[in-house]
Amino acid sequence: MTNAKPPIVDQATWQAARDELLVREKAHTREGDAIAAARRRLPMVEIDGAVEVTGADGPVPFTDLFQGRDELVVYQHMWHDGAPHQGQCEGCTLAAWHMRDAVYLNARGVSYAVLTEGPWDEVAPYVAFMGYTQPWYSVRGVAAPVGGEMGHLVCFLRDGDRVFLTYSTTGRGNERVTGSLGLLDMTPYGRGEAWEDNPEGYLSEARPACWYWRTDTDGAATWGPTSRPVPQWTRPGAGPVETLGRHGHCH
Repeated sequence: MTNAKPPIVDQATWQAARDELLVREKAHTREGDAIAAARRRLPMVEIDGAVEVTGADGPVPFTDLFQGRDELVVYQHMWHDGAPHQGQCEGCTLAAWHMRDAVYLNARGVSYAVLTEGPWDEVAPYVAFMGYTQPWYSVRGVAAPVGGEMGHLVCFLRDGDRVFLTYSTTGRGNERVTGSLGLLDMTPYGRGEAWEDNPEGYLSEARPACWYWRTDTDGAATWGPTSRPVPQWTRPGAGPVETLGRHGHCH
């Protein structure tokens, strides 16, 4: 990258600027805590916990996803019917890949699962190819909030046999599970996206959002037909391709 670089100063000058920013960071953290407190005070709505979803063991009631726990977080993964692995949603790949282990959620009494509207006979080989260890389920034909519009993080609460929707978010709300984005926000060049407020001369001025979510076989970021979502290049047998197998792409 040939981006402009931050100005060079002595340690004391850097520390003063860092301390000034820390005041804003602490205020941001406290506001986040206040929002989380308000989130915990949201009302909830009862849903049909007996509705069936399809996973590795066949159709099961939605309540099974709680695995005996009282709370459940699901990520609703978009799906393109009939598309090859490289044609599936890169944004959802970003979210799902970052949540490959839920042991700390489990320790807190929270279960985790991925739901998608894809038919199970297509979803199962995709999950195997990606090496995902979290439970996946097809919700084809299931109404919202279990099914319906994808690309959301959704929280549920179980009280015996009764199930309640407590929270849902989408868009940048999904960044809760994508820790890489938070780390990029700490770096001098950030995400390299055009929407960011960057110093003059940064290359991101010409880059679209999410430009680095897909790469070609050489690791060059591209949204062309020979690209894959970035994690797929780590999977055995993932070679160069000639088509996404679908039209358009997700941002």
